[in-house]
Order: sequence, then structure tokens, then C-alpha cells
Amino acid sequence: MKQIENKTLRTLVEYGIITGSIWIMVIGIYFFKFPNNFAFGGVTGFATVVSAMTHWSASEFTTIVNMALLVTGFIFLGRGFGVKTVYASILMSFTLSFLERMCPMVRPLTKEPLLELIFAIFLPGVGSAILFHIGASSGGTDILAMILKKYTSYNIGTVLLVVDMAAVIMAFFVFGPETGLFSSLGLMAKSLVIDDVIENINLCKCFSIICDDPGPICDYIINGLNRSATVYEAQGAFTHHRKTVVLTTMKRSQALKLRNYIRRVEPSAFILISNSSEIIGNGFLAG
Repeated sequence: MKQIENKTLRTLVEYGIITGSIWIMVIGIYFFKFPNNFAFGGVTGFATVVSAMTHWSASEFTTIVNMALLVTGFIFLGRGFGVKTVYASILMSFTLSFLERMCPMVRPLTKEPLLELIFAIFLPGVGSAILFHIGASSGGTDILAMILKKYTSYNIGTVLLVVDMAAVIMAFFVFGPETGLFSSLGLMAKSLVIDDVIENINLCKCFSIICDDPGPICDYIINGLNRSATVYEAQGAFTHHRKTVVLTTMKRSQALKLRNYIRRVEPSAFILISNSSEIIGNGFLAG
């Protein structure tokens, strides 16, 4: 995203990604989570329980609570609230309402609740991970977390976990042990999916290249891949020959090009390639 220099174009791309991410989340929530009464994951988790206990639909409850949380966020957080989160929260609420009118769901899509649980976990997890990656969220209990972080010393992760567990416990009493156990499984797997997706989005390749002639390799890294490198001298422990070590880090798409280039220009080079999802520095993730 940072590579797009035009500010207007970058903003359009960001909001396009947010829109796509919200649709991914909503499909998982509306078509797989709500019909099966899976009660995990913040506001939408409570929505399934409240929908069964009242005349409200799950989509209607989600919309009302999200709007109430947005107003609360503006009151307590002001302009620092985050335009992206506001947009994502409003879009999610209206998209759920739109699908409820256009595609009413009276029963689950299939007779395989475990299969539907996988989609109910995976799709919202992927959507949330993409939103977190670009500095946004879908609102809901995330807004509550922002307020608590600003005004209290509570452990935010613990508070949100308690909120999610409350919805799951209610599911045991309202829907029975089977749905309650499915909801418990969903709660445990949700954070793992989000963490794994974020890690894969951020994944970079770290190169340690031991070679005789670093010139062509460094030139390709700088001019061909628009990256930089660190170079230092070394000595082989067995042969005692002088060697040069080139250290560099880049995205996966660039890593394949560099590997193929090194094999072509200096086949005898020794290459160590490792994965990293947290790199702090200019051009990568902020600390």
C-alpha cells in the first residue's frame, strides 16, 4: 500500500480492500454463522443468542449495537476514533441488512454443521486479518477495546475474551450443548485463524548470501528489486578463503526473482533463506 505514491489512489485502494474484506466477513457471518446459531465473536456472537430470545433478527441486532457503539466511540474517542473503522462498521451493518432482505435464511445451507463452522470461522477471520493489516477493524467490540484502552488499565485481551465467553456460555443454555460446543470450538479457533492470516500477509524472506562477487547481486537487489542490503567480509572456517556475506530482506514475490538471479550469475553462492513476519524498519512494518 505504501508503494502507491498518489494519495487519492492509495485511499481508493484502501477503501476498496476494506469493502472486499467486509463482504468476506459478512458472507461467513450471514450464510454460515447466523443460521447455525454459532455464538462466538463479539457483537455477532451475541446477536445469534439475542435473536433466539427476542423478535429481533441477528442482522437487526448487529446493526443497532454497532451504531450504538459508534456513537459511544465518537463520544469517548472523538476524532481519533478512526474513519476506516467507522466506514467498515457501517458497511457491515448495512450489508447484513441487505442480505437479510435479498436472501432470507430460514435454515443452514447444508446438513454438515462442522463444515459450516469451518467457513464461519475462516471467512470472518480472513476478513478481520486483512482489516487489521491496513489499520482498520469492523467495529463492534473493537470499539469497546479502544475505549477501555484509553480510559482504564484493564487487560483488553482479557476483557474481550470474557465478552466472547459470555456469548458462548449463553449458547449452551439457549441452543443446547451441541451448538454450545460448536461455539466453543469456534471461539478457540477464531484468534488462531486471524493470527495465522496476518502472519502470512506480512511474511517476508530474509536472505544470507555467501558469495565471491557481491557486485552483480547487490546491483540487482538495489536496481532490479528496489531494495537494499548489508554487506560484510567473512572467512571460510575450513578453506580460510575470503568471502562476502550479503544480508537482505524482501517480499516473497521478489525473493523468487533474487534466488533465480543468484543461481544464474553465481551458482556456487551459498544462500540461506528464512521466513519472518515481523520486520521493523523503513520499507517494512513499523515497530
